[in-house]
Amino acid sequence: MLTSLPLYARLPLVFEVEAMRAAMQAIPADHWQAHFNSGYYEGDWSGVALIAPADAPSALAPGAGQAAGVATPLYDAFWQGLLGRLDLDLRSARLLRLGPGSRIREHCDPDLGMPGSDMRLHIPIVSPVGVEFLLDNRRIPMQPGECWFLDLSRPHRVENRADEARVHLVLDCRPSRWLYQIIETGLASTPEAAASHGTELFQAFRRLVHDDAQLTAKLADITDAGDFTAAVVALAGVYGLVLAPDDVQSAMRQGRRDWIEQWMA
Repeated sequence: MLTSLPLYARLPLVFEVEAMRAAMQAIPADHWQAHFNSGYYEGDWSGVALIAPADAPSALAPGAGQAAGVATPLYDAFWQGLLGRLDLDLRSARLLRLGPGSRIREHCDPDLGMPGSDMRLHIPIVSPVGVEFLLDNRRIPMQPGECWFLDLSRPHRVENRADEARVHLVLDCRPSRWLYQIIETGLASTPEAAASHGTELFQAFRRLVHDDAQLTAKLADITDAGDFTAAVVALAGVYGLVLAPDDVQSAMRQGRRDWIEQWMA
């Protein structure tokens, strides 16, 4: 069994994409609810609950403790057959949709990082080109039909620059020996996560600043973090580098972490 969990792992499980899409499309449109974390996103982030913790304040929300998961009326024979073959103690199963042009801002889910806390799995159903899922500022290359463990107690965010919605089946489950084993098995074939597109643009802007004394001077005297972020976004745009505030803040946080790790080595 793993002594510590990885940041991410693609599990040795495969799901039939077209069948999941058909079942998803059969759900009435008025059953999709806006995500409860309204301060975390821009645009459309919505979902439906198939299983919800018995003590959850709403169907899409996590429970307050470790109460068992309770099936909703949408947990029909198809979803039961799909998830029933997994040796998982499910507390939550949700379909989460991020609309075109929408974004989930960078945040952490600290309840997932506590000893004995739930473990979260993502199964992409619809994931068009233009969707970027960033975990610790790395692009997680999840593809439809795959199943991934993600340590979402770490900083993460999602950008949907595509023309269609992204939909994932998201499972919260209790830790188990079987789950640890398939995470360990999957690690051997898990593809490498690349740097985010925003990080690449930020590094390009850093090179411009390094080579341009006037550009350096425009940023040197800004002490407020919010003002600095806004200035970087604006100046980068002049050079055709389209950065979001989260791109700048994430890159700077990563730079600080890298510096600390080098200093402590």
